[in-house]
Amino acid sequence: MSPEQVLTLGSEAMQTTLLVSAPVLLTALLIGLLVSVFQAATQINEQTLSFIPKLVGVLAALLIAGHWMLMTMVDYMHHIFTMIPQLVN
Repeated sequence: MSPEQVLTLGSEAMQTTLLVSAPVLLTALLIGLLVSVFQAATQINEQTLSFIPKLVGVLAALLIAGHWMLMTMVDYMHHIFTMIPQLVN
């Protein structure tokens, strides 16, 4: 296995990881930002106020984007497994 192949596989793995994790992370980020603005506007400084909306939002994001996330990971793993004979030589 050449260094170029290792770098290509690592780059593809990182891109796939970022792509798959983006919906959940962006949902949590946006909900956290909205709750923070709400807390700043109302001066409610409760630490646990953002937990339930983030939990519900992340679960909703997983329900909505879960099939796409799973198919992206399956396609990536299929690609990796089909490349094994080429990488051994």
